[in-house]
Amino acid sequence: MRSLERLLRPRTVAVIGGGSWCRNVLRECRKAGFEGDLWPIHPSREEIDGCRAYATVEDLPAAPDAVFIGVNRHVTVEIVRSLSRLGAGGAICFASGFSEAIRELADGADLQAALIEAAGEMPILGPNCYGFLNALDGAALWPDQHGLTPVDRGVAIIAQSSNIALNLTMQTRGLPIAYLMTAGNQAQTGLSAIGSALLDDDRVTAIGLHIEGLDDLAAFEAFARKAHALGKPVVAVKVGRSEAAQAATVSHTAALAGSTAGSDALFNRLGIARVGSLTALLETLKLVHVTGPLPSTNIVSMSCSGGEASLIADTAVGRRITFPPLVPAQRTALSEALGPKVALANPLDYHTYIWGDGEAMTRCYTAMMQADIALGIVILDIPRMDRCDPEDWLKVIEPVEAAMKASGKPMAILSSLPETMPEAFAADLMKRGLVPLCGLDDALTAIEAAAFLARPLSPEPIRVPQAVADPRLLSEHEAKALLQKHGLKVPASTFAEGPEAAARAAEDIGYPVVLKGTGIAHKTEAGAVALNLQSACDVHSAASGMPASSFLVEEMITASLGELLVGIVRDPAHGYVLTLAAGGILTELLEDSTSLIVPAGEDEIKKALENLKIGRVLTGYRGKPPCDLGAIVEAVQAVQAFVLSAPVEEVEINPLLCGADFAVAADALVRMGGN
Repeated sequence: MRSLERLLRPRTVAVIGGGSWCRNVLRECRKAGFEGDLWPIHPSREEIDGCRAYATVEDLPAAPDAVFIGVNRHVTVEIVRSLSRLGAGGAICFASGFSEAIRELADGADLQAALIEAAGEMPILGPNCYGFLNALDGAALWPDQHGLTPVDRGVAIIAQSSNIALNLTMQTRGLPIAYLMTAGNQAQTGLSAIGSALLDDDRVTAIGLHIEGLDDLAAFEAFARKAHALGKPVVAVKVGRSEAAQAATVSHTAALAGSTAGSDALFNRLGIARVGSLTALLETLKLVHVTGPLPSTNIVSMSCSGGEASLIADTAVGRRITFPPLVPAQRTALSEALGPKVALANPLDYHTYIWGDGEAMTRCYTAMMQADIALGIVILDIPRMDRCDPEDWLKVIEPVEAAMKASGKPMAILSSLPETMPEAFAADLMKRGLVPLCGLDDALTAIEAAAFLARPLSPEPIRVPQAVADPRLLSEHEAKALLQKHGLKVPASTFAEGPEAAARAAEDIGYPVVLKGTGIAHKTEAGAVALNLQSACDVHSAASGMPASSFLVEEMITASLGELLVGIVRDPAHGYVLTLAAGGILTELLEDSTSLIVPAGEDEIKKALENLKIGRVLTGYRGKPPCDLGAIVEAVQAVQAFVLSAPVEEVEINPLLCGADFAVAADALVRMGGN
């Protein structure tokens, strides 16, 4: 596929179709200040909306850079073929009824295949796509109203929903949006290719994503690494459920790795900050547009109200936000600026004694920035400008700007309500280099995200999972034998047919032993596990009462201090997802899990284990000895090595028994392809 350069930054725009959608593209280009040629195409009209019309693509004066195709789906395919032959720069396919509608239209998939073939090397966006807005160059291949205004630099947003994209253009938060892109059903050109092309524009400072599903895992990784190398933060809202939860249903791992776990792990691996709402997306983009990634979540908060100081402190509870205690230099400078009546703390209620005194306010704000601070916040809510006079409130701005310049550290003005940050006020703050943040919760989310974006990326490439043909569930004995070859420690065991053979096997292994009925996925629930058997008679009796005819007899691992679940699921959308969780009966009870992308490094695994609730048990809790964390990490790496060497659909160790000097897989489940 050719570069998207001509499509995204066109000098000539053709519009095909005569309906209101197409006329609006012409109007929006004019409104945005597009200085190039506009060429409407219609078989029977000589003029459309003041522009000379051409009967066919072949009648155009030259091959257009960008084309909006607003005709039905069948005609769209033929027009794309003509444009490709002509050498057009690219096209927007507005029509729907392709692969996104295969449940409703039997020919949807075939028509999409025809569309891709017709395009050849010519880039196309869509189908089922609204197009895009380029507010830097005035190109608006967009069939509807929108809220963007011209900017010199700003963020780019890519959305897979055209309606959500439209809504985002209506934001009044002061965020400069340079590009607003929609991807449609990504028939040919996906989110990753669009994002990569936008990164090439020096005027783009950061990228926001609304994602329903990834187009290509390898391409998405390449896009994310390119963004990181260029120092352009990427922030995402991801919706939809992971395919892993639907594809794999045998193990606990499949459930734990479902929903958002796979995408969270992928974004963490690739340095993409994930937020949970569109408002948080906008606030985070605003922050990183001005400041870039933050070195930490150390912040100071200043307000003239104890209520606001308490509210921001409470809002930060449970987050990775820190309000460092004041250091002596801060206290001395604050006392000089505020006098003896003000209690000094962070968050700071500086009262109103100095309100309107620009010099004193500057000294106060500057004093608060004299420590290891990533961002200074001044809480300020502007009164309704249609009913009130905001003049006294505006006296805060110049002192904050002066403190920012004096300290050399970024500062923000935060309105506790979005309604109390007028758009014109927010835009003025942006021009001054101050961050206008709206809403306490979204602001703190943005700060957490901006600090996350400063983390270095893992150099280890993601392994793109291949499809597994006809996966089958291995017996526990088979599963453990394969895993043992890759370094996983397992108990000594023997496979036995019938109670008598099981009793003899126990004598050979030595007591105590564990007896398990084979051919059952969840043995405990089925009554097919017996622990701590001390004699042949115990083994024979337990075997006779189980719903099984064959058995696995294993040595009983004693002195275990904790139990873990270690599992990996092949997730086509996000890679191999490694899940670490509390194991045994605690898996469901504690809901204590975390997910990583395979392969995960030693330090990454250790940190993930320590962050689990059960992590305190692993490191020694209330005088108990710690588990051998090195042995646990070796066990996890052994499972990873196995998955990366074979066509594995899923693997689960539950429990991994963890002791002071061992980590042994007491149970193993493997579903894989091959003979």
